Amino acid sequence: MGIVLARIDQRLIHGIVVTQWAGYTKAQRLMVIDDELSQDELRKTAMRMSKPAGTGMSIISIQRAITNFQAGKYDDHNVFVIVKEPQALIPLLDAGIAIPEVNVGILFAGTDKTQISKMVAVNEAEVTALRELERRQVPVTLRYVPSDPNKPIEDYLKQLKTKE
Repeated sequence: MGIVLARIDQRLIHGIVVTQWAGYTKAQRLMVIDDELSQDELRKTAMRMSKPAGTGMSIISIQRAITNFQAGKYDDHNVFVIVKEPQALIPLLDAGIAIPEVNVGILFAGTDKTQISKMVAVNEAEVTALRELERRQVPVTLRYVPSDPNKPIEDYLKQLKTKE
């Protein structure tokens, strides 16, 4: 087992993740991987209150996630990974951790970002990381909820080429 899905969602743990994605992935553990959040005990405590009953939750740094996966700590779990940006997933791949699929859910708009769907805006670094995931044979799709059509991220990124 191990990672069953990684989701990029700047809201991290919220209602849709808990009520829809956790069940869809049959997650036994929700794993938020975020260096900044892993150091914020107050936010971690608040986030843990929303986890589904009977589901484990980890809120850890990228390095801690790598160490734990390499040690086999989650070999007998279905782990649903949630990160704020695609760049956070590259070190896991570099460390040999398998990520079978990446789902892009929510990336907020910003001054240096281009809107590519209703819920997703990307900057240059995010586009580079998304394309690197695909280059490494990790399927990257965009959908907000599990019942949405599952479309390849490249279908959305193509529009960036025409704007350049």
